[in-house]
Amino acid sequence: MSAIDDSIPMKIPRVDFSSWNDHHDKSTRLRVAQELVQACQSVGFVYIVNHSLPESVLDEAFSWTKRLFDLPAEVKMKAPHPEGWAVHRGYSPPGFEKVSQNLSTGDDEETKRKAREIPDVKEVYDIGSDENTEQPNQWIPDELFPGFRAFMNKFYWECNKVGDSVLRALAVGLNLDDESYLAKQHSGHENQIRLLHYMPIPAEELEKGHATRCGAHTDWSSITMLFQDDCGGLEVEDISRPGTFVPVEPVKNAIVMNVGDLLQRWSNGKAQLLFLRENWPYLTLIDRLRSTNHRVRLPPLADRFEGPDRMTRDRYSIPYFMTTDRETVIECIPSCTNENEPPKYDPIKQVDYTRMRASMMYEK
Repeated sequence: MSAIDDSIPMKIPRVDFSSWNDHHDKSTRLRVAQELVQACQSVGFVYIVNHSLPESVLDEAFSWTKRLFDLPAEVKMKAPHPEGWAVHRGYSPPGFEKVSQNLSTGDDEETKRKAREIPDVKEVYDIGSDENTEQPNQWIPDELFPGFRAFMNKFYWECNKVGDSVLRALAVGLNLDDESYLAKQHSGHENQIRLLHYMPIPAEELEKGHATRCGAHTDWSSITMLFQDDCGGLEVEDISRPGTFVPVEPVKNAIVMNVGDLLQRWSNGKAQLLFLRENWPYLTLIDRLRSTNHRVRLPPLADRFEGPDRMTRDRYSIPYFMTTDRETVIECIPSCTNENEPPKYDPIKQVDYTRMRASMMYEK
């Protein structure tokens, strides 16, 4: 039993998805699936390269995103995020929401109050399925922004196809008999596109904690597929060094996929020796598939700043959240439990878990 050198920073694994998509023999597909699951166990984040979403589609998605946030405020507010937490759609101006996980973990009221005084320097536009009547979309009128709704609806379902493939690979990597075990719980109508714009801000404001971009949190979804521009700023917590975050450098056309809370609950957990620290075993309760804390801070490289005031560049990103259907009960999947490893989490319906997390985000 040897110690792991915790001075070596954690690296985000990379999985080439071409062999899965090309429908090679079962052994090749199994290898890809196992690589994906291993990345989700050890880090919770993974770059997926050579997926099936064309570069031209991603370029167009970012073009529409930039055009959206360049619109006058009065136009964007034609599709406002509804008050409260029940409907998670439409445009949210800077400071509208708080994502930080520490607002949901029993902190005292003074801690929560101070956190809420720190403004989020980002604006958001949330989009779902037009067929989801429980979460109705809030669209900018077509005459004010022609073509946007049509493209985003098309992009939504193209992303869903890619996500379906990822869920199938995860099922194979988890040794489930049915490749569609996870995918068939996702009709696609509960998914969400989030268009994000992080506005320029003096780096010092972020360094001194006077402002934030996106606080540390886990995602509520089954999985998240993130598309990011070349600016950077996303960071992931190193599970071997709690409280230490490492940058997720932009990789052109890659999907940054991460495990969400629902999939973590599905896949159960177990006590496992991770490493030795000061010659003592460091034991922790980990999950087979791990929903890892992440945040958005400063870009990692100096060329992402501009001018003598070190203004951060505009940053754009597009996460796509894959979520089960509302009435799906999230309980331990068969291959992740046995007599020695009983289910760690109580069963819960997706709709109940989502309501709990959404109410925390928009809590005043």
